[in-house]
Amino acid sequence: MFSSPKDFPQLKNDTFLRATRGEETEHVPVWCMRQAGRYLPEFRESRAGKDFFETCRSPEACCELTLQAMGMDVQMVPGKGPTFPEPLKEPEDLQRLRTKVDVDKELGYVFKAITLTRHKIEGKVPLIGFTGAPWTLMSYMIEGGGSNTHSKAKRWLYRHPDASHMLLKMLTDVIVEYLLGQVAAGAQALQVFESHAGILGPVEFKEFSLPYLRDIARRVKDKLKEAGQDVPMIVFAKDGHYALEDLSQSHYEVVGLDWTVDPRSARERTGGKVSLQGNMDPCALYAPKERISDIVKKMLEGFGARGYIANLGHGLYPDMDPENVGAFVEAVHRHSKQMIKQM
Repeated sequence: MFSSPKDFPQLKNDTFLRATRGEETEHVPVWCMRQAGRYLPEFRESRAGKDFFETCRSPEACCELTLQAMGMDVQMVPGKGPTFPEPLKEPEDLQRLRTKVDVDKELGYVFKAITLTRHKIEGKVPLIGFTGAPWTLMSYMIEGGGSNTHSKAKRWLYRHPDASHMLLKMLTDVIVEYLLGQVAAGAQALQVFESHAGILGPVEFKEFSLPYLRDIARRVKDKLKEAGQDVPMIVFAKDGHYALEDLSQSHYEVVGLDWTVDPRSARERTGGKVSLQGNMDPCALYAPKERISDIVKKMLEGFGARGYIANLGHGLYPDMDPENVGAFVEAVHRHSKQMIKQM
């Protein structure tokens, strides 16, 4: 029986939410991007032989879901990821897309899954909603899948700037409705993934990514404010280290960092305007548990324990040992408690 998006269990652990707002916490909260679907053996086993979208529609597919709603055919190819059999090639192809998307109709199953999950976790932790950002989605739509150079998508930015902005605006409109739908369904925080930020240089990022990231946060927050709601938002622009100052002034409470950014430098450059999230190299999880503990301690010393959420600098890989992930979480809690006691 489907649970309704009301009468949710009371939240028993708001450490993460307090950290997003820079408030005091007993320890540093921690979570990992790309969780069960990537590394838990039992999850991979349950998914074996089944269609990806049919089985889970997880945050891993957050980008692709939005594009399906807009009328693009998306297939999840094992070992390859999201694939678009008919990518956009020229501006005329934008006519194939739905300009008006009924998000509830097209993505209602996502909202139902969020509501069910919120009930099932029984208030033990907050539930985070996700979406891909406009430029990242645009690059998938044009490349037809993953790419090393993203040259087809970048070609649009230089050859068809007006059409590029038209597409980015269309995506922004759908993303705003998608995020608002997730909150209505039970999401207690939201993260926007600009996974392909590093493909752009600073000039192109300021023109084709940043305005839309800001627009998403502003519009979502304005709508939620009208409803008397306040949901923290996180922006994660992978390899967008050149844009930290801009991202810290983009209406998000938290800026996520990949592992190429020095924690102390990030604190200085963001000037205390936002909380920070990240940024241990995922490959550090291949290290022995004692080494993981040392790496975590150094990371915490760099970020400090206030206004900070521990995470990896990107997602988990399928061959990572769940016990090492547990050691990472345990080390964050242990070392941060000690740091806070000494403050």
